[in-house]
Amino acid sequence: MLRILASATALLFALVGLTACGDDESDAPGTTTDPVKVEVTFEGDTVNPNGDRVEVKTGQPVELEITADAPGEIHVHSDPEQTLSYEVGTSTLEIKGIEQPGVVDVESHTLDKVIVQLEVS
Repeated sequence: MLRILASATALLFALVGLTACGDDESDAPGTTTDPVKVEVTFEGDTVNPNGDRVEVKTGQPVELEITADAPGEIHVHSDPEQTLSYEVGTSTLEIKGIEQPGVVDVESHTLDKVIVQLEVS
């Protein structure tokens, strides 16, 4: 009887340990589901940032917080490519997570300038 009780106790602890290891970490802070935020300002013929590199993890979304004095369009040279439009004023645009490592240009089609280069690892 004591042997059965000891075996049952050991089994219970093993199951509790497996359950703890199975927790989903996708909602934990600092994981790739947390978006990288990039502030972008369009003023006249200029954009800031202008060609800066931004590090992101594969699959990590990027939020562009746009302030613009004129409407325009942003092109993301990812696979698949993404096109995002913005209006005058402030808005937030999301670049969906990029799954392939490498450098991805995000450019203003309106100004024909690179805003940022996403360094995906």
